[in-house]
Amino acid sequence: MDLPEKYTENMKELLKEDFPLYMQAMEQPPRKSIRINPMKISKEEFERISPFHLTPVAWCENGYYVSDEDDVSHHPWYYAGLYYIQEASAMTPASVLPVEEGDIVLDACCAPGGKSTALAAKLNGTGLLVSNDISVSRQNATLKNMERFGACESYIIAEDLNHLAKRFPETFNKILVDAPCSGEGMFRKEPSLINSWKEKDGSFYAPLQKEILNNAWTMLKPGGKMVYSTCTFAPCEDEEVIASLLENHPDAHVISSDKGQYFEPGINGLSECMRLYPHKIDGEGHFVCLLEKDGTSQKNAETVRPSMIRNQSFQDFLKLIDDQKEYAYQLINDKVIRLPSVVFDNRSIRTVRGGLLMGTLKKDRFEPSNALAWALKAEQFENVLMMEPDEIRVEKYLRGETIWDESCRDGWVLVCVNRWPLGFAKCSGHMLKNKLEKGYRKL
Repeated sequence: MDLPEKYTENMKELLKEDFPLYMQAMEQPPRKSIRINPMKISKEEFERISPFHLTPVAWCENGYYVSDEDDVSHHPWYYAGLYYIQEASAMTPASVLPVEEGDIVLDACCAPGGKSTALAAKLNGTGLLVSNDISVSRQNATLKNMERFGACESYIIAEDLNHLAKRFPETFNKILVDAPCSGEGMFRKEPSLINSWKEKDGSFYAPLQKEILNNAWTMLKPGGKMVYSTCTFAPCEDEEVIASLLENHPDAHVISSDKGQYFEPGINGLSECMRLYPHKIDGEGHFVCLLEKDGTSQKNAETVRPSMIRNQSFQDFLKLIDDQKEYAYQLINDKVIRLPSVVFDNRSIRTVRGGLLMGTLKKDRFEPSNALAWALKAEQFENVLMMEPDEIRVEKYLRGETIWDESCRDGWVLVCVNRWPLGFAKCSGHMLKNKLEKGYRKL
């Protein structure tokens, strides 16, 4: 691998006698890995039925390496949201942040949403997750990934953290800051980042990272915990950013994580930080630091009052779903949104999506969304088609084609692979007209 001379000199200074081992590792191919979605399937069941060659990722409870022969990106289970394809070291930040059910959580720099899906899984349909990235276009990918995972108790927003810090001081119990960085830890997996590094190395990103971390600290509740992470090795983007936070905020403390046993300690007196190197682990490069804010605070989030949209076609459709909970619904233009159960004031906040898109009102009828299908369990819907992964009908459905089934009644059908929803179809005379939205079809 043709690494910049300045970069290799930096790594020699950082790694010393381990530098040759690092260079040897950079000549090896990166490992493929996935992280399963425990909101849809347990790890025990996944291990039992998976067609893939699975090896657990030691530091991530739901992470697995797969073999190069495993076509995880085209398997029907991927389209059903059973797992997310994620590099093993990138699983670390969300696994280190000790999110508990009921927490109010901020993923400050989230796109394309991989770490947000992991945080949503920890919340398990409780509390609230606010997934933010400054780029609206990048948040479209976050939305798609969150929908496929069935993450409904969330807001996906696109705001500058300076604005958010002013609006939401001491609001979140847990915060993840996976900061934009020079990407040194991903050179092996994404060689194109080398050219970017030549234009903007760590010295370019450090001031931005300090600003981001300071704003995030303002939004953390007393007693709350925060993870700061990068996918780079440069101390100016890692320990020096943490040192700046500690200097400016006496209420900030670095604390140890039980994941630290797998990684190298931080440098410059910050040994409780964690450094991930490709010659030390089966993965790429990362820096992770767990921080705690002095003080205590209560989980006193305000809940949303249930409300219904007065549209008969929508109300008739809800009768097809077995769900005893009461929700608050909002009509935005022709879109029906089910709001998260926790209040979040998103006025003047660029919002890509808040809550679950139930579907669209079209004149005198309601058409359900793919997001709703992914949020459901097969047993919650009264008209269901379950297919095996290797059935040709699964492939046809994922490509947007019409399929046939004699067991389905006329009306809306929840189409599933095994018991996991892929989307909806409209049945008439056993012909199922495909309602899988174009952006979610298999190419």
